[in-house]
Formats: sequence, structure tokens, C-alpha cells
Amino acid sequence: MEVLLDLEFHAWGIFPQTVPGLKGIVFAPFIHGSFSHLISNSLPLLVLGSALFYFYRDVAFRVFILGLLITGIWVWIIARPSFHIGASGVLYSIAAFLFVSGIIRSHPRLMALSLLVAFLYGGMVWGIFPIREHISWESHLMGMLSGALLALFFKEHGPQRPLYSWELEEETGEEWEGDDGGKDDLDKGEDDGDEKEDEPGSSKFVYHYIRRKDQ
Repeated sequence: MEVLLDLEFHAWGIFPQTVPGLKGIVFAPFIHGSFSHLISNSLPLLVLGSALFYFYRDVAFRVFILGLLITGIWVWIIARPSFHIGASGVLYSIAAFLFVSGIIRSHPRLMALSLLVAFLYGGMVWGIFPIREHISWESHLMGMLSGALLALFFKEHGPQRPLYSWELEEETGEEWEGDDGGKDDLDKGEDDGDEKEDEPGSSKFVYHYIRRKDQ
């Protein structure tokens, strides 16, 4: 739209510590400086966003919205006095959420997803350092921190690690040996059996072994 209408939307980005710059908290992720900037954010956002909404469908929308808002607010508070635009902050937030959440939940599938994210996008970690002046490393850093924070906050929501049978027994306390009722029934059954053996008229077979004498 900027190219077609010959407009510049960068003024709608986040300009830290100014009242007009507050609107960028919402609009900055939708503004990019070039086609290459747009594509470099869109493809990873499509992949990671799909993973978020597939594996964490119960909390995905909240994680996405909160990640966008928290990242934008933190950038507005601490970043350099310049316009910060692009969806990279949201991208870092989702990537950090997927990575940290899979580890702390100890869910096999989610841990595999964490390793996949680290393998495909592990190089993103260099984006949180002030290496290139025209890159908003503050957005990257704040996005990573917000994603990790949301992973901790929502760790009890969404998919959980399946419990094995022995873990369920430990949680419910229904171990057979610890059940006094069952033990009493067993003892009672053994006593009844002993009594029945002594009842008159009951058949009892006893076998003896006798060595054969040589004739």
C-alpha cells in the first residue's frame, strides 16, 4: 500500500517515550521498511505462528496478543529515540514461547518442537545484540523476554505432559499395599481358608513317596 499510494507509514511505528509513539505498540508490527524486510518476517511468522496455533490452540490467541502488546510497551519504555517498525518483535516472542514452553512442560512432542525451533531459528539469538545500527535489536530482545515470560505464565494451561500409570498411583494414593481394606479382606480370606480345611467331612489328599526295595 505504501508503494502503490506513495505513502510513508513509518510515523505509525513506535517512537519511545513519546505520547504519539504509543500508537506504534499496535501498528508497528504491520509496518515494514521494504519488501525484503516484509518477506524476512512473514515466512518465519507463518511457520512459527502455525506451530503456535496448532500445538497450543487453547492459549495461542492470548499468547499472540499479549506478546505483541508487552513487546511494544517495553520497546516504548527502553528503546532508542527512533521509529521502530516491523513484526520481528512478535516473531521473537512466539519463537521464545515455543522453545521455553516445550522445555518446562517436559512433553515429548513439545520438546521436539523446541528442538526444531532451535535448529531452524537458533541464529535469531544474534538479533538481540546491538550489532547493526539500523536493526531494532530492542524489539528482538523485548520479544524474546516477553515470550519466555508468557511460557512461564501459561505453563499450567494448554497441553500437558501425559502421566504414566505409576505416576497416577502416586498422585491418587491408591496403591494396593497401602489399602487397609484390601489387606483386611485378604487376611480374612486366608483365615476362612484355614477354617475350611479343618471342617469335618472335607476331603484331603496327601501323597507319600516310598522308595522301592530291591528284591
